[in-house]
Amino acid sequence: MRFRPCIDIHDGQVKQIVGSTLDTGGVLENFISQQGADHYAKLYKDHELYGGHIIMLNKAGTLQYEASKAQAIKGLRAFPGGMQIGGGIDADTADLFIKEGASHVIVTSFVFKDGRVKEDNLKRLRDTVGKEHIVLDLSCKRYEDKYYIATDRWQKMTEVDITIDNLNYFSDYCDEFLIHAVDVEGKRSGIAEDLIRLLSEYKGLPITYAGGVRSIEDMMLVDELGKGNIDVTVGSALDLFGGDLAFKEAVGYCKRK
Repeated sequence: MRFRPCIDIHDGQVKQIVGSTLDTGGVLENFISQQGADHYAKLYKDHELYGGHIIMLNKAGTLQYEASKAQAIKGLRAFPGGMQIGGGIDADTADLFIKEGASHVIVTSFVFKDGRVKEDNLKRLRDTVGKEHIVLDLSCKRYEDKYYIATDRWQKMTEVDITIDNLNYFSDYCDEFLIHAVDVEGKRSGIAEDLIRLLSEYKGLPITYAGGVRSIEDMMLVDELGKGNIDVTVGSALDLFGGDLAFKEAVGYCKRK
């Protein structure tokens, strides 16, 4: 299990928020940093933590998104080739971020329309930057006994659920998966154990899990349930972002594995 660091950006500032509250008129903010994205990217570079992600949380086409984009590019330039980037990216904008130093672009909403997979957009994105530069964000919410992919800053549910067959299908179009458990993301309330068990059965591309991790014990549980094959992201619980879990302790645990 690898530690995958994160930098979330909202309204041009590095923040940790409860993602499910985006676009609800009352965003819940866990932490607002006085440091820029480049500060955190340099820290991750110093610790040789490749494969982390920068997420721009504003809606594309807004002034707030442009502010977040400018901040995100500072982070990419501080750790060239070391970080992935997502948020409002499509086939027309993906190459820009690769040129700015992103190792991968992270995409969700562009590849879904009216709750269904838009295969033409998947192919177009792959043709634009190459499969090796794409991470599909299949972040999901639980409904009854299944987890369904959520798009548009996690506000819209699709008809596509997380299954091994669907992961195999998407693997033709990407290099990795990023999967937030939206129901617990940002709440420091514990991990989605059933989702991790499901993901552990997939034997293909790398998967990074995010959502609810609050302690080393939670990280150990992700490692155990994921059979060592699922990487982990920790956000609000880290001391970097106002939490109680020491960054160095979290990194040290994964490096010992």
